[in-house]
Amino acid sequence: MMNNTEFYDRLGVSKDASQDDIKKAYRKMSKKYHPDINKEAGAEQKYKDVQEAYETLGDEQKRASYDQFGPAGANGGFGGGAGGFGGFDGAGFGGFEDIFSSFFGGGGASRNPNAPRQGDDLQYRINLKFEEAIFGTEKEVSYNREASCNTCSGSGAKPGTSPVTCGRCHGAGVINVDRQTPLGVMRSQVTCDVCHGTGKEIKDPCTTCRGTGHENQSHKVSVKIPAGVETGQQIRLQGQGEAGFNGGPYGDLFVIINVAPSDKFERNGSTIYYNMNISFVQAALGDTVEVPTVHGNVEMTIPAGTQTGKTFRLRGKGAPALRGGGQGDQHVKVNIVTPTKLNDSQRAALKAFAEASGDQPIHPKKKGFFDKMKEAFDPEV
Repeated sequence: MMNNTEFYDRLGVSKDASQDDIKKAYRKMSKKYHPDINKEAGAEQKYKDVQEAYETLGDEQKRASYDQFGPAGANGGFGGGAGGFGGFDGAGFGGFEDIFSSFFGGGGASRNPNAPRQGDDLQYRINLKFEEAIFGTEKEVSYNREASCNTCSGSGAKPGTSPVTCGRCHGAGVINVDRQTPLGVMRSQVTCDVCHGTGKEIKDPCTTCRGTGHENQSHKVSVKIPAGVETGQQIRLQGQGEAGFNGGPYGDLFVIINVAPSDKFERNGSTIYYNMNISFVQAALGDTVEVPTVHGNVEMTIPAGTQTGKTFRLRGKGAPALRGGGQGDQHVKVNIVTPTKLNDSQRAALKAFAEASGDQPIHPKKKGFFDKMKEAFDPEV
């Protein structure tokens, strides 16, 4: 047996490599030296060498002849070895397009144009009141969508007729286009301009949808809003989007939530915040006050000596936690309001309080000429 290793060396594998190893090596080397990817000098020739090596080693019979007799044993020629792009069908490939598409995610030839495809998804923005978001609600929404044509049941063909196989692409949905390049003629696949990739040609289109199989329709759907939703969250309604293709399912509808602000409360997740004004006397002596919550008014105790800015927590009076369950709390921040107008008795009481507290006596400001004039014309001053 001759020691023929050149073709193995081109692919970077040993003589005892399996067919799977050879195929993997070929894909790697072919991608590395492909002229459309590698612009270095000599890359094109190495690419051709790789093709030649694989055309022989990728075929069990040719490989056995090569191992025994060398290149001459493999019929002396190697299909497209000199031309660079021939002979791939026998090696388990459908041609240059299939090889190139295997590197870059597939092309038109790898997709079945008649396979069912899901329709497009839609979005709908819905506005909720503050309380609706807290407790949940149910809303009916109306919108237009591309639906399956009622006249032709989505076929696109006039009732009583059916689509036929496209005469240009013969049902493939794509056609081959040759273009001249510095490396010679390159073949690529493009979407068929007659059937637009469907593989079907409609000779007598439906008069309602004009052959598209879809028509714009008004659609209504009921949306259940769960308790605790917030602005920006979305609800997915399966099958409420637009019609599919080739009998594929409808897309989905995504309902995006927008919650209106409250004139009383602020919210962060499941926690609700409320600011409450109390008087100096309530803060100093303590009191029981009635506090608004989204669940109704509740009583809250203000301890004697409460300072302004103090925050109290009302357990379970917040919003539901959308994830994880449970009920949030309401935080009540109290603000002590200083009176802006005092009558004589209130003023006297405060003076007495100040003296009893040991505060410095309050000396009224000495009245000037304008103060006296104001008193003369305004007895309430």
